[in-house]
Amino acid sequence: MTEQFVPEIYTPLKTSVVGPPAVARQVGGIKILGKKIKTIIFTTDVAIVNNTNADAVLAVYPFTPHPAVMNAISNVATIPVFNGIGGGLTAGSRSAYMGLLAEAAGSIGVVVNAPTSVETIKMINRVVDVPIICTVVSERQDYAAQIEAGVSILNVSGAAKTPAIVSAIRQQYPEIPIMATGGKNEASILATIEAGANALTYTPPTNGELFAKKMADYRSDLV
Repeated sequence: MTEQFVPEIYTPLKTSVVGPPAVARQVGGIKILGKKIKTIIFTTDVAIVNNTNADAVLAVYPFTPHPAVMNAISNVATIPVFNGIGGGLTAGSRSAYMGLLAEAAGSIGVVVNAPTSVETIKMINRVVDVPIICTVVSERQDYAAQIEAGVSILNVSGAAKTPAIVSAIRQQYPEIPIMATGGKNEASILATIEAGANALTYTPPTNGELFAKKMADYRSDLV
């Protein structure tokens, strides 16, 4: 069967966007509230959020979750946002409050980190009306109890072990939605898809790396 031609358009001031390799589009996707999501960019940089061709944003960061960050990202995003609401150090009722604020800011889902307790997940589940996504970092994590408590989607972040973790989860839960890190090369992306991931997360270059390339282009134009 001949592949369907897809026209592609850029504007004079937007000649490039940041996003995952084209091979990532081979993943099947997850439908949330009727929206199909295949690729998810992992960043809190609002400039990158505003200039990406990914389907959604994964906005988690190594600090205490704060409504100001949620609002800033939601204000510039033109695509759905999954906002982190803690679950480890930031636990219990504070995580539940953050979940409610994230939903109010327009989040399509809220993300809790790996050590989030069953009690905290239940508290969040009682107040939010968006999916709860739990990050999984190891096959030894008790994600079964977290699912039972109210988690709807698993976000696998296991570095090189990601495909193995995805495969183990998929054997136990054939239909649960799984998003997972795909890595930066085609082989690792395909391995994650083949293991059973429904959507892929992608870590973009830093703002500094992108600027370095832009500066190199400017210098070459002056040679």
